[in-house]
Amino acid sequence: MKLKVYDIAGKETSTSVELAEGVFGVEPNDHAIWLDVKHYLAAQRQGTHKSKQRNEVAGSTKKLKKQKGTGGARAGSIKNPLFVGGGRVFGPVPRDYSFKLNKKLKQLARRSALTYKAKGEAIKVVDGFGFAEPKTKAFIGAMGALGLGRKVLVVLESGDRNTVLSARNVPGVKVVEARNVNTYDVMNSTSILATAEAVGVLNELLG
Repeated sequence: MKLKVYDIAGKETSTSVELAEGVFGVEPNDHAIWLDVKHYLAAQRQGTHKSKQRNEVAGSTKKLKKQKGTGGARAGSIKNPLFVGGGRVFGPVPRDYSFKLNKKLKQLARRSALTYKAKGEAIKVVDGFGFAEPKTKAFIGAMGALGLGRKVLVVLESGDRNTVLSARNVPGVKVVEARNVNTYDVMNSTSILATAEAVGVLNELLG
């Protein structure tokens, strides 16, 4: 599959790029996408939640009342989970939510996600941004000229400081290097804007 290359003014250039069939034209695997998105979101969780158990809350350990003869249940400590201010039973504790996912499955998920975008004609390629200085207004103008949606994933070959700084305050826009493209970002965007060099990197890494 070939795509026309545009400049940041939204005009077609005389060049085009080849989207590798093995990356942008595979049979999508929805379950692989689901697993990779779950893997990504799980890794973002801090897992710092914590509640105090009965051995951690402050309170006297003195027996509250005599064992028998009160007509009520036995009570040995004010820190009993049944009382207000007592510990919590089976409360959350700090944990790591991340889990292992095979490399081949993650690559399949990314190919599947990119294939969906390619089939939906949601990928545009530019010859480069070439901002002389960080300029949010210039970046927004380029987005409008290229007719992109509200949520745009900008894929660069490598870190372009001026482009990153120009885009970071634009709502719905995320800038990543081609080697860091993940399934979640691809599926969470309405369109992808990639440089021609970034497409070459994706072809090489995922092909």
